[in-house]
Formats: sequence, C-alpha cells, structure tokens
Amino acid sequence: MPDAQLALRKLGIDLDPAEGFPFRGIRFLDGEVCVAASFPRGQGIGMRRTVLHRTMAQHAAAVGVDLLWGTRVSGIDGNTFQASRNTMRARWIVGADGGGSLIRRWSGLDGGADQGRRFGFRLHYRVAPWTDCMEIYWGSDCQIYVTPVGAEDVCVALISRDRHLRLAQALSHFPEVQARLHGTAPVTMERGAVSATRRLPAVYRDHVALAGDASGSVDAITGEGICLSFQQALVLAESLANGDLASYQAEHKQILRRPAFMARTMLLLERHTRLRRRAVGALSCSPRIFAGMLAMHVGAASPFQFAANGIELGWRMVAG
Repeated sequence: MPDAQLALRKLGIDLDPAEGFPFRGIRFLDGEVCVAASFPRGQGIGMRRTVLHRTMAQHAAAVGVDLLWGTRVSGIDGNTFQASRNTMRARWIVGADGGGSLIRRWSGLDGGADQGRRFGFRLHYRVAPWTDCMEIYWGSDCQIYVTPVGAEDVCVALISRDRHLRLAQALSHFPEVQARLHGTAPVTMERGAVSATRRLPAVYRDHVALAGDASGSVDAITGEGICLSFQQALVLAESLANGDLASYQAEHKQILRRPAFMARTMLLLERHTRLRRRAVGALSCSPRIFAGMLAMHVGAASPFQFAANGIELGWRMVAG
C-alpha cells in the first residue's frame, strides 16, 4: 500500500510498478452492496512476494550486506550466535524471523500470548484483473481478498477462523469471484499461514532486538503487516546507530498503535454480520466517509478526522 512504499523508499528501495500491478484503492463487497475509495496519495502495487524479496535482497547486497544463504542459526548467547558450525560475535542481533521467532524465544522475549488467531490460504490464477482496486469480499464466516499482481495474474486469498476451510470450498459462497475464475486453474500451489494478533511486553533485551512479525503482529485483515516491518526497520536502524534500543521500544509501540486500532475495528465487523452489513450499506451511500477512513488506514488522516467520520457513519447506520 502507499504507506509501505513510502517506508521502502526511505530504506532506499523504489519499487517498479511494471513488476507488479498498480491499483488505486480498496473496495468492500458484501453481497449486492459495495463501496470503493481511492488512496488519498499515490497508488498500491500488487506484487508477488518472491519479486519483492528478490528486489530487497539485491538492494541489501548492493549496499554491502553479506547474505549467508543456507546458514542455519541454532542459538544465541549474549552477543554471540551459532551459525552452522561457527560461533560468531555481533554488536547487535536482530530477530526478524517471523511469528514463530526462535530469536524471540532464545532471548527471553517470548512473553505475551496471541490475542486472536485466524487462518489464511492463497492461490494465484492466470486471469486478467477485473478490478482497479484490491477487493475484500465479506462473508458470514470468512473474507476473500482479490489483488491484481500482474497483467494476467491475480492473487486470491482466504482468511477465516476455521483452520480446515480452503479456497475451493469457500469460493462456492462467493459466486461473483467464482464466476470470474471460471475456466481458469491455479498457477501456484495453495499456501497457508496463521494470521495472529500479538503484543509483546518488550521488543529488545541487551543486544537483541525484534522486528516484523517476530516483534508482534496485527491481523492480516489490515494489509499492513509488511508495512509495519519496513517502518520498524527505519527506526531500528536509527536506534542501533545511536546505541539506544530503548528508543526503539517507544517508537515500536507508536508504530503499532494505528494498525492495531484499525484491526480491532475491522475484526468487529468480521465478527458481527448484521453490524457489518449496516456499516457497508451506510458507507455505500456515502463513499466520502469510506475515503476518509481509508486515508486514516494508510496514515494520511488524523485520529480526529477518523473520529468525525466514525460519528457520521454511526449516525447514518442508525438513521438508515
């Protein structure tokens, strides 16, 4: 999304839209009702994770990072770590190894518990995108996300609380998406992951700091997970340069505040079907409110503006 691209540019990486597919905003669809809004600034880019990973790795190598592919880290002890058969010393150790972080556990930072777990699965289909937005289709028990990732490719993702639900089964409840995909076959294997909401008491200890999902996470419903890791990387780099990880702790908490609030708001709609349908119906009658909420979502509007939009939305839901 635009805020993630901004953070990446500050890290020195400017994504090439030609390697993905640009989209203008977000569209909610709930049965026959839909509402869409454009990003207040810039555009999103739908991009395969493999392409993004390659771009980031190439940039890291270009600025002098030694990438030790295939090296297994088996433990840390203070500012030393075991890498394959070698013991190495480091001034700093950063655990950016995902939600199941071993660095987090080894460093004694594995406090807190998941506040909510959902399950996501995705497939890519060889079909021309039919939308200029990232689309979220709301169902009673799950959501389907459709993101264009190329001129002839779309990514279709499912998120639900049912660990056994898969895309093929879920698509039967979304006839519009199923019709769009009719006659096409997936071009990738179905991959799955856990979407968790997690807050940690601390994201650093001594010489060890955590970043990305290793340092806590918000539900994937926000689409902000990868953006958080980029924003955290920026403030972590400054903290490391200043030798002050306490400042990273404070900034990390601030970075997480807005996405965590948006996740709670969207998960409220996910859990309460009648409330969501009234909300989406009210938004469809006043897309301006939805545009204001999207602006808050990507950090381009203040909490005061969001609150004003929320009050107006609530009034329209009651009046409608």
